[in-house]
Amino acid sequence: MEAVNAILTWLEKTSLAMFIHESKWAFTTIEVVHVIAISLVIGTIAIVDFRLLGLASTKRPFTQLAREVLPWTWVAFALAAIAGSLLFISQATAYFMTTTFWIKMSIMALAGINMLIFEFITVRSAQEWDLDPTPPPPARLAGGISLTCWLLVFVFGRVNGFSVAE
Repeated sequence: MEAVNAILTWLEKTSLAMFIHESKWAFTTIEVVHVIAISLVIGTIAIVDFRLLGLASTKRPFTQLAREVLPWTWVAFALAAIAGSLLFISQATAYFMTTTFWIKMSIMALAGINMLIFEFITVRSAQEWDLDPTPPPPARLAGGISLTCWLLVFVFGRVNGFSVAE
């Protein structure tokens, strides 16, 4: 744990981290970018997840919808990850020590595992249910888990932001 603390302390003392931490406009700007990007992640994922749940876009083939929407999700996720990392380094020790940070990271990991299972197992049979208004239970389960995870990531991210903010 001492090595982790040393790395976190070093991160906080970098000129970039100190600039972000000491500059209200820099921190606020990065935070706004992070919140907008994560909102785009959730919004675009919700489009796909609502289709998987059979609640929206039921007349469109799932594969077409996913092909059109998911590239936007990945761009938004990359932007959110970069902005989130910049926020993290500005107060690395404080963030690292909060329970809400670890809950958020764990839920993101669960969302990633859900996505991998969906991509490597569930979506392989998409030709069979691509046009069905209501996909099969494994696809609906994946959509429900995904939507729940990303909404919780947002909630715990906001709670964490308020609990660490000075």
